[in-house]
Amino acid sequence: MPGTARRARTPRGPRWWLPGPGLAVGLLGLVTIGGTFGYMIVEGWSFWDSLYMTVITVTTVGYREVHVLSRAGEAFTMLLLIGGVGTALYTFTLLATVVVEGGLHLRLEQRRIRRMIERLDQHFIVCGYGRIGSVVAEELKRQGIPFVIVERDPERVHEIIAAGMLAVEADASREEVLQRLGVERARGFIAAVGTDAENVYAVLTARVLAPNLFIVGRAETDDAERKLLRAGANRVVSPYHIGAIHMAQTALRPAVVDFVQLATGAGNLDLSIEQVRIAVGSSLAARSLIDANLRQRFGVIVVGIERSGGQLEFNPAPESVMQAGDQLLVLGAGSNLRDLEGLASRPA
Repeated sequence: MPGTARRARTPRGPRWWLPGPGLAVGLLGLVTIGGTFGYMIVEGWSFWDSLYMTVITVTTVGYREVHVLSRAGEAFTMLLLIGGVGTALYTFTLLATVVVEGGLHLRLEQRRIRRMIERLDQHFIVCGYGRIGSVVAEELKRQGIPFVIVERDPERVHEIIAAGMLAVEADASREEVLQRLGVERARGFIAAVGTDAENVYAVLTARVLAPNLFIVGRAETDDAERKLLRAGANRVVSPYHIGAIHMAQTALRPAVVDFVQLATGAGNLDLSIEQVRIAVGSSLAARSLIDANLRQRFGVIVVGIERSGGQLEFNPAPESVMQAGDQLLVLGAGSNLRDLEGLASRPA
């Protein structure tokens, strides 16, 4: 979210914090406490005077003593200077290193990413940022659809974030990862990891966590396609199969392919094909296409109707009646399609 921070393989949690700055801060705290109670015991001073004397001694600010020191107090002060000043310098040096080298900056940015992910709603979760996942992400970004990418490779995560997209370095097949990415409130899940086995596991995990989620899986083989469907994928895409069909269609019907790319791709014209769902209670529900007068009102062409039961009607007749739960496949300008979608989703 969104989404972001530069991710590198920085140590996490106690393994990073305790041996370095955490240990140094702890030592400095012990020195301060020890010095405070030492002055209280040796000189009999109050807690505040003892703490103040300890701090100005350890930080070497050079102020005068709070009270006149006894011989025992002078000896204790020398010990405190020898041990405390070195500890203070060590601590301040490590903390400065953390700030300069980006450790603190990384953690602040990672916290910002977590907040952005927590605010995501009706978003897509894209697993993998290889040749397929990167194209999917760019298309979602172009259309302004919220999404987050799950990628294991830290270098790719850095690349994603540099491009202004949300990403996390994690395993997409782990339940806690998908829960953290809001899979229950997501609009869709795209499994485009490099291997079929990883995609099957990711799809299975997402389906268990979100039974109603729309899931698309990438498959390299026919066997993987069957397994992805059994794991819970709504659609399975084979890039090699689709690429081969596209090449054949381009050779046989180049004009048709050009039109489809214009309608569905990032062409210069404001023209696209979208699916518009008829909501319950919409003014379009239980009305025919000719009665709704969509072409004249919105300047769009209804290419097909996908019924709520799954049947698909291409080039529907003007008398075809739209029902709640149906999806209209509509061709038109982007602004007109958004107006139609608003009407279809709004109760009458």
